[in-house]
Amino acid sequence: QVQLVESGGGLVQAGGSLRLSCAASGRSFSNYAMGWFRQAPGKERDFVAAISWSGSDTPYADTVKGRFTISRDNAKNTVYLQMNSLKPEDTAVYYCAARGRRWGSARTGEYDYWGQGTQVTVSS
Repeated sequence: QVQLVESGGGLVQAGGSLRLSCAASGRSFSNYAMGWFRQAPGKERDFVAAISWSGSDTPYADTVKGRFTISRDNAKNTVYLQMNSLKPEDTAVYYCAARGRRWGSARTGEYDYWGQGTQVTVSS
């Protein structure tokens, strides 16, 4: 069992930055690939970024590539999402997820555990 708690969301102006954190409790965090997803009102939950167990593989959605950076600290059981050059269309609830495999995925159905989400609002 893995519990995930996101933090770091908030209100920011367009062009600004935020760093989201996701703290994991439970065993063997380093054996899990992690992912970040987001869901805007009335829309489906979309893939943002993922990171493999070692951090060596980090795929991104095209919409955030070059602006967002995912990273992890296995000693702290935490995964991060650094978000720069934020746009109003980045406004959403951001969720972190854990997958019981060493490699990440862009598919929501392939993750085993989810956090409750943190709201990110980008004003124009």
